[in-house]
Amino acid sequence: MTEPDPAFLDGQLLIAMPGMGDLRFSRAVIFVCAHSADGAMGLIVNKPAPDLRFQDLLKQLKIPVGDGLQDTQVHFGGPVEHGRGFVLHTAEYAVAGSSLRVNDAFAMTATVDILQDMARGAGPAHTILALGYAGWGPGQLEGEIQANGWLTAPADVELVFGLRDGEKWEAALRRLSIDPWLLSSEGGRA
Repeated sequence: MTEPDPAFLDGQLLIAMPGMGDLRFSRAVIFVCAHSADGAMGLIVNKPAPDLRFQDLLKQLKIPVGDGLQDTQVHFGGPVEHGRGFVLHTAEYAVAGSSLRVNDAFAMTATVDILQDMARGAGPAHTILALGYAGWGPGQLEGEIQANGWLTAPADVELVFGLRDGEKWEAALRRLSIDPWLLSSEGGRA
């Protein structure tokens, strides 16, 4: 696999700063699936979609459920295309021609094939099913980071898939050796 371009944040986490003005992103942790000069796309990994279960979604899509089905929490992935589903998952699983391999640990698939495999218990080892995504145009994410909207941190499987949603924001900050309660919503200028 080629080395990621250090100028971009593919496979990194965005951690919302306390002063985030958009309530949809308050205390959000976003996994960046793709980032280039053309913009960025990511999935919020710590905001469950209320009152929506994976089994209900499978029923709506008329996907039969097998014995190996594991209950999967449905998440609010972001405000763009909130009717479209995306599955962030571990990279040992891939749908040929459909999965975006982000790095050696993570991939993302947005086709019905992965839902069918998950319904049979044959999907990836770890998943987050998200409806919608967060998107930024060229230079927009970089501007938000400079304006003290986001911190960035390396992503790891344990933080993204292993922790409860309510623990991810603080855990991501602590991995940067930052005490969340000492953060200010006001940015400084040097």
